[in-house]
This record gives sequence, C-alpha cells and structure tokens, in this order.
Amino acid sequence: MFVEKRGEKMPNIKSAKKRVLTNARQKEENVLVEGRMNNSIKKLEKLVKSGNKEESVKELNVTLKNIDKAQNAGLVKKNNAARKKSRLTKCVNNME
Repeated sequence: MFVEKRGEKMPNIKSAKKRVLTNARQKEENVLVEGRMNNSIKKLEKLVKSGNKEESVKELNVTLKNIDKAQNAGLVKKNNAARKKSRLTKCVNNME
C-alpha cells in the first residue's frame, strides 16, 4: 500500500494519494479554527482580569462564536463547548 520515499511513506493508489492531500488541508483548517478559539478565550480572560466590562462583553460574543465553530468542526465535543461557554459567561457576568 505504501512506498518509502526519503523517509516518508507515500501511497501508491490514486485515492490514497488524494486522501493524504485532503487530510493535510483539513488539518491546516482545524489548526486555524482551534487556534482562533484558544486565542479568543485567552484574550477574554485577560480582559476580565483587567476589569474592562464593555470590552469583555464584546469579546465574549466573539469567543462564543469561535467555540461554536470549533464544535461544529468536531474539534470540541458538545458538552465541552457548553462548559467553556458557561464558565466564560459566568466570569463576565460576575464582573463589577
């Protein structure tokens, strides 16, 4: 099924070659979506610590949207996404 080429395993079959390319493209997309989610969570937590309520509320909407996108992509499970959203919303709502 595979042929060794310069230390890498290369497929022989046309459909397997296509899957390698498709998987690589999908992995790049998943990394972007997950990174966007994690970065927005970190940014929101930083805003909450600084005490900026208005900016935190704006960033919360963006963060919830990014978590939903990660869930729809299958990167985060349903309950995990719900837990993250709940905790972040609670942090923003409990700000003074």
